[in-house]
Amino acid sequence: MRFLIMITSLLLLSACSTSYPNQAITGQVFPSVSGQTLEKESMTLPDDLKGEMALLLIGYKQDSQFDIDRWLIGLDMTQTQVAVYEVPTIQGLFPRMFSTLINNGMRAGIPKSLWKGVVTVYQDGEQVQAFTGNQNPNNSRVVLINTQGKVIYFYDQGFSVDALNKLRALL
Repeated sequence: MRFLIMITSLLLLSACSTSYPNQAITGQVFPSVSGQTLEKESMTLPDDLKGEMALLLIGYKQDSQFDIDRWLIGLDMTQTQVAVYEVPTIQGLFPRMFSTLINNGMRAGIPKSLWKGVVTVYQDGEQVQAFTGNQNPNNSRVVLINTQGKVIYFYDQGFSVDALNKLRALL
């Protein structure tokens, strides 16, 4: 029964999404969007991050996690010092209806010590996807914002050492 619910949910999620062309957002202010950490704390991005540089690793599909994990490993291996937030971002009404199921699935696969750094965005998911674009949705959107919420680095081509080095040079 759970399998049938999951398959139905995935079909509904994929059927209700709008495609947006990828954007060049460097220099723009990240839009104000609401989300919730896996610890069930409300968070508004980038407002709640003002005063600190932060790296947002935005994923639009479950398969984005592979690319996000490569970024996290690269950041760890190079001892990059920046606040990092994973931001699963799903657009549409149906994902919001299944947000508890989706979040519980993420909680089951992510160590509890990392939950505060995972901010799920559902209601404003379409706004984020329109801002960055969502073509090639398996690639994470890597967004470095400055202390005022302005995007100073953006990359959406999948992990690369060169992209990591360019990010690190800005830090």
